[in-house]
Amino acid sequence: MPASGYSLRTQLVESLIHVKRPDVPLWVVLRNTLAVVLPLGVGLATGYPEVGLGVGAGALDTMFSDQPGPYRQRMRRLLLAALVAGLAALLGFTIGGQLLPMLLATAAFGFCGGMLVVFGADAARVGMTSMILLVIAAATPISSTNALLASALIACGGLLLALLAVAAWPLQRYRPERHALAEVYAGLAALARQPGQDTDANPALTDAMTALQHTLLGRYRAHGRAMEAFAVLLELAERIRLELVAMSELHAAPAVHARHRLRAARVLDAAARALENAEPPQRAERALAALRNDTRAVPDALAAHLRTLDGQLAAAVRNANWAGSRGELRAAAAETQLPRTLQSSSVRAMLRANLTPRSVAFRHAVRMAVCLSVALLVSRLFKLPHGYWLPMTAAIVLRADFSATFNFGLLRVVGTVLGLVLTTALLHLTPDSPWAHLALMALLCMAFRWLANAHYGIAVAALTGTVVILLAFEGVDSGVAVTDRVINTALGCGMAMLAYLAWPTWERGRAHGALAEMLDAYAGYLRALAQPEQREAQRETRSLARTARSNALASLERMRAEPGTPPSLLELARALFANGNRLARTAMALEALGDASPARPAAVNAFVATCADAVQVVATALREQRTPDTLPALRALQQALQATLQAEGRAEAESLVRLSDRLTDNIDTLAHVLRRARPAAA
Repeated sequence: MPASGYSLRTQLVESLIHVKRPDVPLWVVLRNTLAVVLPLGVGLATGYPEVGLGVGAGALDTMFSDQPGPYRQRMRRLLLAALVAGLAALLGFTIGGQLLPMLLATAAFGFCGGMLVVFGADAARVGMTSMILLVIAAATPISSTNALLASALIACGGLLLALLAVAAWPLQRYRPERHALAEVYAGLAALARQPGQDTDANPALTDAMTALQHTLLGRYRAHGRAMEAFAVLLELAERIRLELVAMSELHAAPAVHARHRLRAARVLDAAARALENAEPPQRAERALAALRNDTRAVPDALAAHLRTLDGQLAAAVRNANWAGSRGELRAAAAETQLPRTLQSSSVRAMLRANLTPRSVAFRHAVRMAVCLSVALLVSRLFKLPHGYWLPMTAAIVLRADFSATFNFGLLRVVGTVLGLVLTTALLHLTPDSPWAHLALMALLCMAFRWLANAHYGIAVAALTGTVVILLAFEGVDSGVAVTDRVINTALGCGMAMLAYLAWPTWERGRAHGALAEMLDAYAGYLRALAQPEQREAQRETRSLARTARSNALASLERMRAEPGTPPSLLELARALFANGNRLARTAMALEALGDASPARPAAVNAFVATCADAVQVVATALREQRTPDTLPALRALQQALQATLQAEGRAEAESLVRLSDRLTDNIDTLAHVLRRARPAAA
């Protein structure tokens, strides 16, 4: 298995040296750190440090539930995290001294917390918080009265975090929505500057647009006249992206094309800044005027798209002026309704569907329940000093896929060792004063929150120092605490890896399904395009296709990092994803062409519907891991369509012929890739 061994070694090196750009805003870092440090500072000043420790610890444990989103969603998420943290701590404080009840509790919390991955990363964080607080509180069992007080203090830490997270709500009611829109328009500017080729993927823009859909149209969306302007900007972003893709497909007048796109990028950049800063889009208006003053000759093949793009940019600039509290009364667009593709499913139905050993969530939940309970049992039987770090590490490291478990385990061990060195050096250099130690803890806490998504190992080093100093205020010797943490962390990471390997959920067994779902979504998008009057269906299926593409890309990345992945399967997945991306771009260009031209001929709609059926055949064959059945004779149909369009002499005939040819080639290539892979797989 040299290929897979190389893949694992590559993953090891990348995990250690790859540092992403920190994406946590400074104000989030500051308010999260304040929620941890402020209670402890007040406790030290008033002579009640134990009260400050409880509140600060609660804030530290619920910190990562403070994620972007509408204020209502953020408040609900943080309140839930605070409640769960308090209840878990109460149970741990109450039964922590009894081994059998604690084993049952860890099994129950492990299984339930593991199942929460069904509902996404935010819910999974709440489950992890509950497991961490349970095992930490169980290390110091106390009386019922004291347990109530201590768990209430921990819950108050989460409440303080929630209060700081939504403190700007009355003053900046629409800031999350404006920020999400600004990210999308900045991404569109980047797309305009660098027109993507067929093989290019733009996951950053795709993810930003998906996040924007959920922010503006999700169940926790705000309401009001400004939201109408936001909805218009969302739809315009979709149409601008389609138009940019369509212009790239034309390959007409490269110099004119490039010049116009550069001017469009300046408009989009200025609109993004106006949205981010809640300021009038004056720079965007000037950039738009410069774009419109460019009256040099434009070929007919490009002219219609440029006129459409100019109109969309003008509408975006106009609505950017209305977006926000100050412009609420000037918003005039109709309210949007939640698309079916973004509506939440029944919680009970989702859980019932995943209560099977075939489910990734179920397998993860069982692994978590067993691993957490065994880790607690080992720490108690061997009386490990600060043994709660063992099950706590297992709860943090064990994930639903191999790549994440491997990365978090490796980086947690490395980060803890770095934290040992860092904390020892910093405490040696810092004056022996509680306030100096508090200031040092604040700096380390800020580093942890800021770098957690950039490099988990470095962040853990900062977290190690934060926790050790926090415990030092409780009288725990810092040198002993760090040493115990290294030992228990290494054991916990090892147990998490063993638990995963004992009952793995290899992505290579799910890759066919994820790629087939992507092709299913593309087929649905094509079916909607075959009915030009169904604009809402086109928008919904386009959003669904974007989500399916993101899921397929994530599956491909996870499979790439797994040991033992057959090179032939990895190559198949890459080829299908790349060619599926070409198909999506062609479909988007077709939709944009429909906006810029008169009613599409019926023959074109019939051809697109046949293409949708062909993509569905390929998707079904991929899901069932067999060679595709005989596809419709797309090339013959395309040639007949070409003759029909040329005979009619329509203005957009050339563009329609080119896109139908590309559509045929995209689908035939997908079928060829799958047929070629079948003998290799056999």
